Amino acid sequence: MPEPLVDQLAGFATAADTAALPAAVVSESKRILLDSLGCAVASHGERGADIAVRYAQVLGGHADEASIIGTDLRTTQLGAAFANAELINALDQDAVLPPGHVTPYVLPGALAAAEAGGVPGARLLAAIAVSHEISYRIGKATDYLRDMKDGVVTIPPVIGYSSTIFGAAAAIGVTRGYERETVADALGIAGSTVPVNAQRAWMMHAPATTIKYQLAGGMAWTALTAASLAEFGHRGDRRILDDAEYGFPRFIGTKRWVPEPITDGLGSDWRFTAEQAFKPYPHCRVMHGIFDALTEIVDTHDLKPDEIESITAYGESFVQQPTWVNTDVTEARDAEFSMTHGLAVAAHRVPPGKDWLAPELVRSESVLALMNRSRFEPHPDFTDALSGHVSARPSRVEVTAHGETHVGERNFPKGVSSPDPSTYMTDDELAAKFRHNVAGVLSDADAEAVVAAVTDLENVDDVRVIMERLRPA
Repeated sequence: MPEPLVDQLAGFATAADTAALPAAVVSESKRILLDSLGCAVASHGERGADIAVRYAQVLGGHADEASIIGTDLRTTQLGAAFANAELINALDQDAVLPPGHVTPYVLPGALAAAEAGGVPGARLLAAIAVSHEISYRIGKATDYLRDMKDGVVTIPPVIGYSSTIFGAAAAIGVTRGYERETVADALGIAGSTVPVNAQRAWMMHAPATTIKYQLAGGMAWTALTAASLAEFGHRGDRRILDDAEYGFPRFIGTKRWVPEPITDGLGSDWRFTAEQAFKPYPHCRVMHGIFDALTEIVDTHDLKPDEIESITAYGESFVQQPTWVNTDVTEARDAEFSMTHGLAVAAHRVPPGKDWLAPELVRSESVLALMNRSRFEPHPDFTDALSGHVSARPSRVEVTAHGETHVGERNFPKGVSSPDPSTYMTDDELAAKFRHNVAGVLSDADAEAVVAAVTDLENVDDVRVIMERLRPA
């Protein structure tokens, strides 16, 4: 009988050696961490983020194990992981990777465990790399939001990010230094206790639930629980990934289960870096290429919002779903996904970042009026472009002002690796995003110390030196 997939993944996780990781994997893992820390700090004040911090204190009280990023609060690992997962994802400007959002589910548990254990940065770096690689590979084995059927992008009836639970649990095991057998049990328990894939319901029911497509805190909490139960002696289901009829593929609702990519070249061929992407805007990724083109037009022609007669955008064909076409925007989490509201905000030339979701802007008369003069249509070349490159998002925007129509187009949004080198978000650009996100919360000295420490993460003796710098000035 072949070795169970869970055992193979556990072997991969426990064998990961930071010193032997490819340079691209090391770099991308650091970039993910820095971006995530900034996203978390920026989220404070958003209603859902504040709820998460409040609930984290219910979960963990005033224990002194781990920090809630961007605050002076400390609590249990469970409490901190729950809050930090929600904070990273709250403004929807966190890094993205197939099957979609990965980082807010897989990083917070490992980060809390690393801080609680005074773990060196090299071990956290390995955990980040392992968790994203495992999540990417399992994501490629299951249904995906941009899957094609008969030449048309067709959203599966059940979709979500539950598959990232294995990467999340593995990351905690790496951080805590578990043996292979314990990590395997943790993965088996995680797969048996994972939250359901409810993203399609979120898409279809507008105004959508404000816990969004997957409760990030719930995923982090589940992963930490699974890891701890394995550490304390529980046995996990080692064949949870091998049984397509009764195991994980069945009960998360995926119609496609192609497990070969999960272990093909595992340990020697790192694949997640090719599709790892970063988000300049705190808005659903489907609109970013359009925003890039739109902001260039309004900047070039110095257009004021009240001068714009209409905006017509063309983009991803599958997003004509209630949550994306919603115009009943009452709070930030509605604004993160409404396509026409996003067009209106982008046209106001507010620098990308947390300011996009400021309540006074989200509900301003100017934004709401321009939203009603904007519309979104499927791009006729979307399917063909996607067939040619996995990161393709053909985008076109037409802005009419003073009786003249200005047109902008993009094939790839900023933040992805593509044939166009300008779309790659450089280290300097990610550091600038971090600084913008933490401005007004961290001191300049602390912000620069975090950038320097994450850049040199493999040589940081104790992760706590980074976490201590993420408290308000």
